[in-house]
Amino acid sequence: MQTLKKVFKFFGYTLALFTLIVIALAVYIHFKTKIEYPVVNEQYYNTLQREKVAENHYRIGNNWLKKNKFGIWEMYLEGTAFERGAIYGKLSEELVQKHEDYFIAQIDKLVPSRTYFHFLRVMIAWFNKDIDQHIPEEYQAEIYGISKSFSNKYDILGEKYLRILNYHAAHDIGHALADYAMVGCTSFSVNNAFSEDSSLLIGRNFDFYMGDNFAKNKLLTIVNPDHGHQFLMYSWAGLAGVVSGMNEKGLSVTLNASKSDLPTESKTPISILAREIVQYAATIEEAVAIAKSRETFVSESLMIGSAIDNKTVIIEKSPINQALYVSETDVVVCSNHYQSKFFQKDSININNIKNSDSQYRKQRVNQLLKQQTPLNISKAVSILRNQKGIDNKDLGMGNPKAVNQLLAHHSIVFKPKQKLVWISTPPYQLGNFIAYNVSAIHTKSDTQNVYIDSLSVVQDTFLATKAYQNFEAYKTTKLKIFDYVNIGIPLSLSTQEIETYIANNPETYVSYLTLGDYFAKKGNCTQAITYYKTALTKEVASLNETNLIKNKISKCQN
Repeated sequence: MQTLKKVFKFFGYTLALFTLIVIALAVYIHFKTKIEYPVVNEQYYNTLQREKVAENHYRIGNNWLKKNKFGIWEMYLEGTAFERGAIYGKLSEELVQKHEDYFIAQIDKLVPSRTYFHFLRVMIAWFNKDIDQHIPEEYQAEIYGISKSFSNKYDILGEKYLRILNYHAAHDIGHALADYAMVGCTSFSVNNAFSEDSSLLIGRNFDFYMGDNFAKNKLLTIVNPDHGHQFLMYSWAGLAGVVSGMNEKGLSVTLNASKSDLPTESKTPISILAREIVQYAATIEEAVAIAKSRETFVSESLMIGSAIDNKTVIIEKSPINQALYVSETDVVVCSNHYQSKFFQKDSININNIKNSDSQYRKQRVNQLLKQQTPLNISKAVSILRNQKGIDNKDLGMGNPKAVNQLLAHHSIVFKPKQKLVWISTPPYQLGNFIAYNVSAIHTKSDTQNVYIDSLSVVQDTFLATKAYQNFEAYKTTKLKIFDYVNIGIPLSLSTQEIETYIANNPETYVSYLTLGDYFAKKGNCTQAITYYKTALTKEVASLNETNLIKNKISKCQN
C-alpha cells in the first residue's frame, strides 16, 4: 500500500510540475508575443458615421464604397494612415467580417483537428511575435484602424489587431510551410515591337485560392494618401497590403511566389513590402531600394513595371538574398522560379524548376506571346485565359500546368504609360475585364461610374459552353471528395456519379487522382491503384505530383 501511495504521489507531483511548466510557457508566450499597439486618436473611430447613399453604396466625407454592375466593390480612401484604416473598416465592415468568416471556415477545413489548430495558433503567434517591428508605423496605424471593425466572435483566437497582423502574414506562412508557392501565379510583360502600340503592357494571373466564398466580393481600392503616390490595388476586404497594384506614376507591382531559403522568424509580409513600393516608388531604382530596405520571410518575385523607365524588371527576394532580373529582350515572363544569374546555382531554385510546373507555364506563355505578337489588351487577356498546354495540348480543365487553372482570385492588365488598369470580373478571369485610369479616379464623383465602360474586354466565350457547366459540376464533386478524404465528411459515390465525374473532365489527371484517394479512404486499394495508374497516363502537372501518385500506389500495394 505504501508503495502504491508513493507511486500516486510521484505522478501527482509530476502532473503538478507539468501543469506549472505549461502555465509558465503559456504566460511566457503571451508576454513574448504581445504586440505594441500604435499610438493613434482612439476617439476618431467613434466619430465616424457611415452614410448609406443607396443599396450597396456608402459614404464617409469624401471617402466611399460602392458595388458596380459587374459585382466588384470599389472603394476610395484619403487622409492620414489611421483615418484611412478607420474609414476603410467603417465603410466595409460587413465585407471585412465576411472575409474573416470565410478565411476561418477554410482554415477549419484544412486543419480540422481542434488540438492541432490551437497548437498552430500558438506557433504562429510565436513566429510572428515581432511582426510589428517589421511593418512601417504608417501601415500599423492603418491596419489598426481596419481592425476596429473586425468581429468580436473570433476574439478567442486573439485580439483583433493581432489577428489582422497575422492575416497579413498568412500568405507568407502558408507559402513557407505548405509549398503554397506552387499554386502557380503567372505574369508577363511586353514592350516596343512586341506591343501593338509600342508601349509597355503587363498581364498577370493571381492564383490564390481560399475557397469559393473567399473569392466573392472582390475589392478594388483607390488610395489617395497624405504621403506618397495615389495608387490602385485589387484584392479582398481587410488587406492593407498589395498583391496587384499600380500608382499614378505608372509604376506597377505584382507578386509571384517562389522557393528558396526557409524562414526562421517573422519579417515584413510580402504584401506590405509591395504596398510600400507602390505607394512610394516612381522608378525601378526606387522600388529596388525599398525592397532592399526590408527583410522578408518568404521567397517571392516582384514584377515591377515602370512608365518612367519604360521597362519591366523582376526583383527576386528570399529571406537572405535579393537579386534583380533584367531581360535581354522586350519580353519578360515570370512564373514561380527565379531567373537571375544570382539564383541560377541555388539548389532550392534548381529543384523547384525541375520538380514543379513553373518552367512549363513559362514556356507556354513564351509560345503564346510569339503567336500573338504584337500584343494588345484583348490578346493579353486571351493569354491569361488560356487553358491549353504547349502546342495546344489538352491538359483537361484546371490543370496546374495551364496558364489559366480556373482558380484565380483575379487577373489584371496594366498599361503603365497610359495609367490604365484592367481588372477581371468573376468567375475566375473569365468575366469582363473592366478598365480604370489611376490618375483620374479621384476626380470623379462616387455617383459616377469610375470604370471606363468603353474600354471593357468582353467575357470569355468559354462561359457559354457546356464544358464550363461540366467543370462547375466536376468541381462540386471534387470538393466533396476533398472533404471526405481530408475531413471525414461522409460521402458515397454511385457508379453513375463516378462516371459523370470523369466524363465532366476526362483529360485531367486530377479526376483519377482524387478518385484514387476516395477509394483508398474506403479501403478499396485495388480500385484506388487502378485510378492512380490511370492518372499517370494523363498530363501530370509536375515531377512532384508524379512522385506523389507513385507513392500512393506503393502505399496501397503495401
